[in-house]
Amino acid sequence: MTRMAISRRTVVAVTAAAVLGLGGGVAASADTSATPAQVQSPGEIWKRTELFFGTGKPDGTEVTDAEFAAFTEREITPAFPDGFTRLDGSGQWRGGSGTIVREHTHVIVLLYPFADRDAEREIEQLRGDYEKQFQQESVLRSDSVAKVSF
Repeated sequence: MTRMAISRRTVVAVTAAAVLGLGGGVAASADTSATPAQVQSPGEIWKRTELFFGTGKPDGTEVTDAEFAAFTEREITPAFPDGFTRLDGSGQWRGGSGTIVREHTHVIVLLYPFADRDAEREIEQLRGDYEKQFQQESVLRSDSVAKVSF
């Protein structure tokens, strides 16, 4: 029985490409002539944070688009002046009382270098400010890693 020899470098490069979604059809092979730089797409590894701002208030009213726009101008833009993306959607979640809550949601996508030491503080400040200003139980935060190229 013959076994195909795959170098550790090839396995690491293919695994990294798969984890970061950079493969574009890269498959493991015995050919180790490709360097990791040739396998990778351009860009740098940055942090990606998504913040989910629900709009339903405990009194049954909602945070209006105008109120969220004002919050964005007053809080998000100064914290992340280099940019962010706002997505709008509908979501649902189970609140602390056990009730299913369905509400309009604003998702803010932030991409920033790992070296940005202020980002963590700014993100947590945004979450706390929104919760307080609009009587929210929480602002969902999701963190991941992204390959970024401008």
